[in-house]
Amino acid sequence: MERSFAALLRWLDFSATLLWARVARDEGGEGPEFDHLCLQVDWDEPWLADVGFGESFLEPLRLQTNVAQADPAGTFRIDQRHDRLQFEKAELDDGWKRQYSFTLQPRRLHEFAGIGHHHQTSPESPFTGKRICTRATDDGRITLADMKLIVPKNDRREETMLSSEPERIDALRSSSASSARK
Repeated sequence: MERSFAALLRWLDFSATLLWARVARDEGGEGPEFDHLCLQVDWDEPWLADVGFGESFLEPLRLQTNVAQADPAGTFRIDQRHDRLQFEKAELDDGWKRQYSFTLQPRRLHEFAGIGHHHQTSPESPFTGKRICTRATDDGRITLADMKLIVPKNDRREETMLSSEPERIDALRSSSASSARK
């Protein structure tokens, strides 16, 4: 997804640089290098763009450190830590939660091939073990992960466990229909 977005930006005469990121793990630590791809987009100043990272910002963020930036999906910041930048999201009760770390060193698409293959084929990959569908909305991100429907409500996430496959299909249809009406 990110590489297609980079190609579109370049076609529109923007400078888009591929950057690798290491995704933060809930139990601590980070995933491997090239675990995620984000973009530096240069316009009047450098911006961070990321269209493939789940519960994340919807509009580009200024590539500035230690500045809280409001977005329809929440408040975010980029913090400098040693030799890497940390992308963080504000949590209501927990302060800042690290999402991933990255550097500004330009990368080439082939450098992501190994981890991309892993994410697409490995039984250990979070992307092969369950069905997931997610869509950004003005209120946040609606996500259907296997039988769990997650809908943003008043700056919180409402989670509902669906009980059957027909109910899951109905949730997919109703989410698609509501976006078509907007």
